[in-house]
Amino acid sequence: MEVVIRPDADDAGRTVAGIIHHAIVEGTKTLGLATGASSLGVYRDLARRHRQEGLSFADVDAFLLDEYIGLPPSHPQSYAQVIRRELVDHVDLDPVRVHAPRGTASDPQQEARRFERTLTAAGPVAVQILGIGVNGHIGFNEPGSSLASCTRLKTLTDDTRRDNARFFGGIDEVPRHVITQGLATIGRASHLVLIATGPHKAYAVAAAVEGPVSAMCPASILQLHPHATVVVDELAAARLEQQPYYRHIARHRPAGQGY
Repeated sequence: MEVVIRPDADDAGRTVAGIIHHAIVEGTKTLGLATGASSLGVYRDLARRHRQEGLSFADVDAFLLDEYIGLPPSHPQSYAQVIRRELVDHVDLDPVRVHAPRGTASDPQQEARRFERTLTAAGPVAVQILGIGVNGHIGFNEPGSSLASCTRLKTLTDDTRRDNARFFGGIDEVPRHVITQGLATIGRASHLVLIATGPHKAYAVAAAVEGPVSAMCPASILQLHPHATVVVDELAAARLEQQPYYRHIARHRPAGQGY
């Protein structure tokens, strides 16, 4: 795992966008997309790179991490709609090639199994963008999620619903259930790139990066992955004990070495 500390949230977003840009130029055909607040800066910079630098997503298939149960794709807070609004409408990514669980499926458990099969058939996602919740969740794998879990139906904690209530009219409007990629599903991606910004993420980042690998902090599975990059701003890095080491690595990277 490599930890990259950036001065602010905008710089962190540009760094992750740069990782994706390089991967696409090198031939990446599959991306995993997160829809948390920290990832929005990534998508803004990818849209800028598309406009100003000719970055093309025309040959890319994208897979969402999760979706609320009960929200149709047209709902403004469905993750299918969020990713369309924040990224797809601004680049040449074919909407047909953006794959997501169907939140209105009549049988959510069967839909979770269908989406897992879709991911398996597509082969490993090349670069998976991740955010992290204040309780250490990635995707919607809440604390206690099995480290071997696949795509499935999950019940959200009230803490997570309160955290997401700012996007709705209040906590009562936040669905209680989601379909989410599991921790083992996420771990099949070739490169995991987690972005976290702001002081409210500092405890979760420290637990994920420097704490024990535990189902109580689902994001700690990044420690087991052969290619994981954690990009944080100074505020989110505040509780990391090994900051001097991470900064030393950044200053002495071999010329031309990417993330």
